[in-house]
Amino acid sequence: MAHRPLPEGTVEDIVLAEVRRIGGEKVTQLELDTNIVELGLDSLQRMEIVASLEDIYAARFPETVLTEMETCREVIDAVEKYLGSNPKTPGQRARITDIPPENYEFDKFPEYVQLKQTEKLLDFAGLENPYFRIHDGVIRGTTSINGRQLVSFSSYNYLGMSGDPVVTQAAKEAIDRYGTSTTASRLVSGERGVHRDLELAISELVGVEASIVYTSGHSTNQTTIGHLFGPGDLVLHDALAHNSIVQGCILSGARRRPFPHNDYEALDAILKNIRPDYRRVLVAIEGVYSMDGDFPDLPKFIEVKQRHKAILLVDEAHSIGTMGARGRGIGEHFGTQPRDVDIWMGTISKGLGSSGGYIAGTKALIEYLKYTAPSFVFSSGIAPSEAGAALAAINLLNAEPQRVATLKARSQLFLQLARERGLNTGIASGTPVVPVIIGNSLHALQLSKALDDRGISVMPILHPAVEEKAARLRFFITATHTEEQIRTAVDATAAELERIDPAYLRPQP
Repeated sequence: MAHRPLPEGTVEDIVLAEVRRIGGEKVTQLELDTNIVELGLDSLQRMEIVASLEDIYAARFPETVLTEMETCREVIDAVEKYLGSNPKTPGQRARITDIPPENYEFDKFPEYVQLKQTEKLLDFAGLENPYFRIHDGVIRGTTSINGRQLVSFSSYNYLGMSGDPVVTQAAKEAIDRYGTSTTASRLVSGERGVHRDLELAISELVGVEASIVYTSGHSTNQTTIGHLFGPGDLVLHDALAHNSIVQGCILSGARRRPFPHNDYEALDAILKNIRPDYRRVLVAIEGVYSMDGDFPDLPKFIEVKQRHKAILLVDEAHSIGTMGARGRGIGEHFGTQPRDVDIWMGTISKGLGSSGGYIAGTKALIEYLKYTAPSFVFSSGIAPSEAGAALAAINLLNAEPQRVATLKARSQLFLQLARERGLNTGIASGTPVVPVIIGNSLHALQLSKALDDRGISVMPILHPAVEEKAARLRFFITATHTEEQIRTAVDATAAELERIDPAYLRPQP
């Protein structure tokens, strides 16, 4: 086996050279304190850097330090500490002669150990675990936990479709007619009339030729991106894109590169530079970003994708049912032509009160996916009750657009009041997602518990799910919330945050 020549230079020279070599066109400027993750390198490329350095120095990094190496400087320090400073003959990687427990016992996995750090934080603060709590019934504007009635800001039931009597009855009727399961892939023997009716209703709602429904919103993105794109292709996605988009990129084997959040000009500059180097190029954005509650300038992204002959995917998990006068999503909000977007993705588990995800677009796209997409071909279809519920929810949405108007009014009221009280809502833009950013995981936990004691359910988002400086509570507003519930929640949040630390309250003009 042929090997590259033994590299020359200092550890710093070698590390920077390997990052440039493996990062390729993603690496335009590189300094010692450059964060390698923020360069846009995916997990496979980062591990390739690690493996290359282990080859060069014929030694291995301890597993526990891999997650700690983010900047080039940290990688250089780790090489000097654990691998030495003298390159060795390539290909002579050190073998593991004594396999440690963290390589075969799950409770010793470094990733699991890191997860348990959150529990230590809870124990330190004397707080109960706020996750996986058991709800006693339907979650709408309120919920019941352990017999306690709380106002809930922890559900994506934006339009109150889940628990609506009409939607519930439709689910029951579908069970009576079709049973509780499709029992097989729809391609093989699982097709039911209610599936066809639902997909027709989705395509009409979005305004395109056809649609396909998957069993999971996450797998909808993952399998569609992973199936339509591959080596030789490029996926450019917003830096805040959902995990399902990122996982789809990894599955595809295509090059992946994030662009700055909502920055269509940066996207345009990237495409001007590298579009000719790739066969297919996918641009992936979201209708509403679920962590920050803002949205992109869709017409500008359409212009960029058309100029460079790219394919545009819009993830409407949080915008279908919540944006536009009739809840038809971000396209209706901006008045764009639905066919100007190549791939519309959405979920039926949030605004539409059921479970699953969909892709909507041209007849050719949907036909190809129905016959070849792994998560559709090799998976049973959504249950008849889920399809019946989603279909009823779409019919209700069409008949009662006032639900959308109420949702918008409640969302804007919450955001207005929160900013008046000095809560840091970041870049929230009046959608049903409103973060209250604290920047301290312990304080986020304490605030969540204090609100729970006041009868308000809202979940904390902590490090490492977000950077420590971005730790927050996320409020999800629904059409079933009353103005009084919103005013009470904002007042309580401000009061408890002031008690934790008054410095968190900074009234905005």
